[in-house]
Amino acid sequence: MTAGMRSPEQVMRLERMGAMHATRLSFLRIMLRRARRDGWRTERAAWSLDARGFGHAVYAVHMPARSYSLVAFSRDLPADLRTDRVIAEAWDTSYVLYDGVPDAAEIARLSACVPLQEAGRFSERELVLSRANKSVRLFDSVVRALAAGVQPDAEGVEDVGYLMRTTAVYGNGKFGIADRDRIADRAEFSAPFQAEMLTVWLIRAFTLDLAEHCARQLAPSTAVALAPALRRRIGVGNSTGLGMAPFLVRHPLLLHRWMLARETALARVRALPGTRGWPEFAQTLHAARGALAHWHTDDPVQAPRIAALRADLEQLAMRPEQPWDSLYGWAESSLTPEGQEFTVSLLLEPHGRLIDDLCDLLSADEQAAAAIDGRMACGALRALIQRHYAWALALDLAAPSGTARFWYVSAEKLEPRLGERAEEPGADRELPLGFAHEVARLHAALPAEGCVAAFLLRHPEWRHVVRRVQIAARLPYAEIRDNLLGAAMRPIDLLRCKLAQFGAARFDPRSDRWLRITLFQGAPFPDDLTAAEDGVGRAA
Repeated sequence: MTAGMRSPEQVMRLERMGAMHATRLSFLRIMLRRARRDGWRTERAAWSLDARGFGHAVYAVHMPARSYSLVAFSRDLPADLRTDRVIAEAWDTSYVLYDGVPDAAEIARLSACVPLQEAGRFSERELVLSRANKSVRLFDSVVRALAAGVQPDAEGVEDVGYLMRTTAVYGNGKFGIADRDRIADRAEFSAPFQAEMLTVWLIRAFTLDLAEHCARQLAPSTAVALAPALRRRIGVGNSTGLGMAPFLVRHPLLLHRWMLARETALARVRALPGTRGWPEFAQTLHAARGALAHWHTDDPVQAPRIAALRADLEQLAMRPEQPWDSLYGWAESSLTPEGQEFTVSLLLEPHGRLIDDLCDLLSADEQAAAAIDGRMACGALRALIQRHYAWALALDLAAPSGTARFWYVSAEKLEPRLGERAEEPGADRELPLGFAHEVARLHAALPAEGCVAAFLLRHPEWRHVVRRVQIAARLPYAEIRDNLLGAAMRPIDLLRCKLAQFGAARFDPRSDRWLRITLFQGAPFPDDLTAAEDGVGRAA
């Protein structure tokens, strides 16, 4: 760890992780910078939609080494079939990111499969699979306004923030599409989740083009296009639930890398002398305060946090120009966790030249970190647990509240779910995600003498826990320092942390198990990459 970095004890707690915001190191920001730097060129290679906006379209993106295409399908969806739940079987729109530019035969094949999503049949040419539903009232009101020759209500557009909301963005071999290994060595996808970010970015372009198409078809003589400034304020919505939650637990090396990059960036900025970059910081803060006015939720936990964040930013805006370390120190002592983490995002924004190289840290060869050191003495392993898992040993894990939940995989959708141990069956199929419990039990089971290899030969059931401890001893940000089976655990905090790393904003919890977000609001469009990148919303 670099001097001045925040400790894992502070950062790797669910309350803190559930307060994080997007930064310039978030995946969608990385993709946008590469698109501008490499001169990506996008063309609408096909547009075959009828007067009601049903049919298909192809958006081809030409990069220095190769091309990719978003193939979008729009269908007539009865109102009674429209739902954000993962059990849905039909959607307004469905999409695939295709490796190359498909010909007519390929489009015909995809047309038969992509709208089926999980039920379709796919090949290695398909990299990402997605689907989305309209925000019906706003989509229709925007179309009617444009058809009448006027711009839609800006406040209404800003408050919702999107015309289409995805309910899944699948990659990495899901349902037979290409495995991550197929594209991992490509420069444009070297950072994590770049194919998925590209897909959502192109979905955004299609969504706006679809609305303008429908307006022209409705009233060809009077229809107008969206004003560029208003167009840019429309992103893509997303509904995300428990299926994503265990990712951070299952990928300790990636989690460490993501947090390490963020914390290293903050430490570098705090170490700067002087106040260079203050005008850009102040400008970003001003824009964020304006966007924050449109971040709304009915969630009883998040709504008060948003109100407190508004007050925090008001205080921050009144601070005099001062060194970055001094400003952060004030924020840490004076603001809420939400306000502190928002301040981190603001502090990083003016310092791209100083911190953008940290994007190279975000990917990892997880296999290389998986080897177990069998030569280690069992006593040394116990010492590692005592040093790096003291927080777990201090928890009251035997109390009913300490084991109130269990994670399992849904047989219907093959996705992670969370059960209540005292109320629901299925604990016999529990996933091993409660590492606080697992490590505490390993600590009690380890013999005083002998080596780890001999212990695991007798007790192979402990291999995954031994591996975990050895990883955490090397990688300080690899472990979430909370009880993931406890009654007080909020899965939404896991989702929030990962989605912030994606670049999401406007976190709107619908329960403690799923939420809605907005992506790419304020970002440039594929045909506008020469414009400044500024404007990607943090609170919007």
